[in-house]
Amino acid sequence: MTDHELDDLFASARVETDADRGAAARFLSGHRQRLAQEQVQQQAQTRTVRAGWISALLASAAMVTGLLVLRPDTALPASAAYDAYQSAAGDGW
Repeated sequence: MTDHELDDLFASARVETDADRGAAARFLSGHRQRLAQEQVQQQAQTRTVRAGWISALLASAAMVTGLLVLRPDTALPASAAYDAYQSAAGDGW
């Protein structure tokens, strides 16, 4: 192969054809579709993580509320009616 033939071969390889355009369009179409799928998966994962944090916060709030509700209260003061009855009956009844 001579230098002239080699130059012609390289020149013809650089010329864009319809087959090249079609291959590029197919590649770009598939590439864009893969990018879109990755973006959808990433958004779904973000929603899952966000939902996990919200669930954890709600569970923690429920536990704190349960502990506050279930803890025993301090002794209740005697009512005024009981004090009046005790003072009327006396100490030794």
